[in-house]
Amino acid sequence: MVASAYSKTMLVLAVDTSTPFVTAGLVTVTEDAVNAGPQRLTEDSRAHNEVLTPSITECLAEAEATPADLDAVVVGCGPGPFTGLRVGMVTAAAFADALHIPCYGVCSLDAIGYGVGSRLVVTDARRREVYWAVYNETGQRIFGPAVNKPADVAAELETRMWQPEAVAGSPEHCGMFAVPPLDAAPSPLPVDLVRVAQPLFGTEPEPLVPMYLRRPDAKEPKPVEPSRAITGLPGSAVPEQPEQPEA
Repeated sequence: MVASAYSKTMLVLAVDTSTPFVTAGLVTVTEDAVNAGPQRLTEDSRAHNEVLTPSITECLAEAEATPADLDAVVVGCGPGPFTGLRVGMVTAAAFADALHIPCYGVCSLDAIGYGVGSRLVVTDARRREVYWAVYNETGQRIFGPAVNKPADVAAELETRMWQPEAVAGSPEHCGMFAVPPLDAAPSPLPVDLVRVAQPLFGTEPEPLVPMYLRRPDAKEPKPVEPSRAITGLPGSAVPEQPEQPEA
């Protein structure tokens, strides 16, 4: 079921787990305004699964609302690390499916520093790399998203002869670029996730597709040769015991 855009004041749940922050919040949307409601931003890169649902529950309680009051869900689809990112997307999809409401996915980087002009957005991709994207004066994404080492991002911008006015996102990585840092949250805010998704409201949602950009850190373990002391395997040091005749 697709919510009719602005047929009433919409209550939207917005979540994002593409960064070390676990983000959840409620946003009200009318024809004329997008207003932030209760929100929770918890910095814990290893507890997305434990923190997200309680954060959503707390926001609903603070707003004196129930899940049945939600009209839509918006979720950041990354780019982000494999495990954390899928927690947010699965949770968002589960809420939407259970409540029979639409779920809209957006690029998480688009929401960081939303509404500001020319900017570079970077978030931690681990392995000494960053996820990044560049936006022009009107806020339109013109490069990215991509994943590279910070020095390679700077070289790429120089090659393209593009110098953003500011950089936003992970404070640790913003300082690696020769442009002033933007006074913005280091992760997507719920209200900005909804603002990015707003043009999609009233349309049939596309399938949620995570922006991983590279293979997960976890690797399939190599096969291990079983011990030759195990009975019954080819080449075992201990021979199989012959069957005993029936009494």
